[in-house]
Amino acid sequence: QVQLVESGGGLVQAGGSLRVSCAASSRIFSFSVMGWYRQAPGKQRESVATITSGGPTDYADSVKGRFTISKDNAKNTVYLQMNGLKPEDTAVYYCYARAVHEGFRYDYWGQGTQVTVSS
Repeated sequence: QVQLVESGGGLVQAGGSLRVSCAASSRIFSFSVMGWYRQAPGKQRESVATITSGGPTDYADSVKGRFTISKDNAKNTVYLQMNGLKPEDTAVYYCYARAVHEGFRYDYWGQGTQVTVSS
C-alpha cells in the first residue's frame, strides 16, 4: 500500500512563503502523475498543481506565477513552493499520486496539511 505523508504546512502572513512536502513510501518515478490539491472550508477539493513522470507541470490559474511544484526522485518527495500567499490560499493541502498498472488506475491521497494565511 502506497503512503503519502505531507509536511510543512502552518500559519503565515499574507505575502509570505511556505513549502509543503510529500514523502512517498514507494519510488515516485512509478507514478504517472503527482500533485497537490486543496480544500477550503465549505468548498470542493480543487487541483492546485500537478507534475507528470516526465516532468511537465500544470497549475491552477489562481496560483500561476506564485506556486511551483517540483520533485526529487532520489528522495521520493514532491514539493510545493508557495510564494506571495494570499488569505484565499488558506486550505488543507493534499498530496496526490496516480499509478497505472496493467490497465488499472490507482489514486492515492495523503492525509493533508493545513495552510493558513492571515491578512
